[in-house]
Amino acid sequence: MPKYQKTIAKPVSIVGKGLHTGVECTITFKPAAENSGIRFVRMDIDGCPEIKADINHVVDISRGTTIGENGVRIHTVEHVLAAISGLSVDNILIELTEKEPPVIDGSAKLFVEALLSAGITEQNMQREVLEIDRTITYSDPEHGIDIHVLPSDRFRVTFMVDYKIKTLGTQYTSIYNMEKDFASQIAPARTFCFLSEVEELKDKGLIKGGALDNAVVIIDKELDKNEVNRLRDTFGIREEIILGANGILNGKELRFKNEPVRHKTLDLIGDLALLGIPIRGHVIAARSGHASNVELVKKIKKEYEKKILQKRFQARATTDFLFDIHAVLSILPHRYPFVLVDRIIDMIPGERLTAIKNVTVNEPFFPGHFPRQPVMPGVMLIESMAQAGAFLILHSLDKEHAKNMFITGVEKARFKVPVIPGDQLRIEMELQKFRLGNAKLHGRCFVGDKMVTEATLSAQLVDRREK
Repeated sequence: MPKYQKTIAKPVSIVGKGLHTGVECTITFKPAAENSGIRFVRMDIDGCPEIKADINHVVDISRGTTIGENGVRIHTVEHVLAAISGLSVDNILIELTEKEPPVIDGSAKLFVEALLSAGITEQNMQREVLEIDRTITYSDPEHGIDIHVLPSDRFRVTFMVDYKIKTLGTQYTSIYNMEKDFASQIAPARTFCFLSEVEELKDKGLIKGGALDNAVVIIDKELDKNEVNRLRDTFGIREEIILGANGILNGKELRFKNEPVRHKTLDLIGDLALLGIPIRGHVIAARSGHASNVELVKKIKKEYEKKILQKRFQARATTDFLFDIHAVLSILPHRYPFVLVDRIIDMIPGERLTAIKNVTVNEPFFPGHFPRQPVMPGVMLIESMAQAGAFLILHSLDKEHAKNMFITGVEKARFKVPVIPGDQLRIEMELQKFRLGNAKLHGRCFVGDKMVTEATLSAQLVDRREK
């Protein structure tokens, strides 16, 4: 895998219709800064809202992967994401003039060609990779779906499908070297559907941009003349529709003998990009689709969330703690003399966190607060809990530097034991509620095994001023 992050050298655009919505859309790929990731921008909406391509933004998986935020959606992103991921591009801005990228020919081939024509350039920041060190499994017995992610020396994909249709049967493909093989062996594989699905998909409001030149339609049922005419009327097809001898509508030639399973692999690679970090592991999939791909990504993220966060915020790898003071300062806006969290030793993202504050005699409040009998002020204990709680919330935001967390209320505060110089404060925070920028957290502080204080905090996220 590449050692350093990559972006593209210059902007490049493609125009076409969206597969499911049928909208005419211009997609423009633009270079992006290090560590910015893959981001979509809706240029047709006031304020040009930006949506990061990650699993937290997946809002629909009906015959494609749709991401969204605050009511703004971008449909069928998997082919675009596959092209970007397959070329090992880490940081890129994708501007859209509508709600769905062009389907083009139903594959990722033209996206790959466009990105290559723009030039892929290496950046200065090292590329973080998630190493799979234990087997992750997702199964859906009802639909015969099994996916396993195994440890490997590189990212590999093995995919198998089996259909009862004679023209397809059992198909299998493997890709062991993305850099060498993706562009030529996977990207050109086109999307496909079965003839029996076409009218149902149309009735559901999907495939409005579908046509015989952007999808492979596999014949799985008999067609009479009336059905042929209805099909032509439904899709506005002028040319004659024939049942190809090869089992494909209009006899369209496949680009590969096993093109359908290669396209399934393409979709899987695109959906895996939603993890937000490339993996080093071997993905072995049987009969999976977008829904199961998304569930797999969620499972990988849950299993490795601490490690993913460490790679994002922690400069040096460690097993003794989760985040050091440098990572704390990269998220919290506070600076000396008001930094009251030294280290994060454990965290379950979105649920709870344990932090450490080493209380020394050099704390600036001790000389004036009972100087002959130094005691850490109770308000500082509350503030230390607030800062630990802020880290728990802010780290999970798409743009962690865009918000501050202000305390709006303190309830049931209890101060049981004085905290004095030389104590090590262990701060345990639990997120009880977080909705629409408002949070409720319960905090407890310990010295050794003794609880010294506890309180319930209400808080609100506000925009952070840059200057």
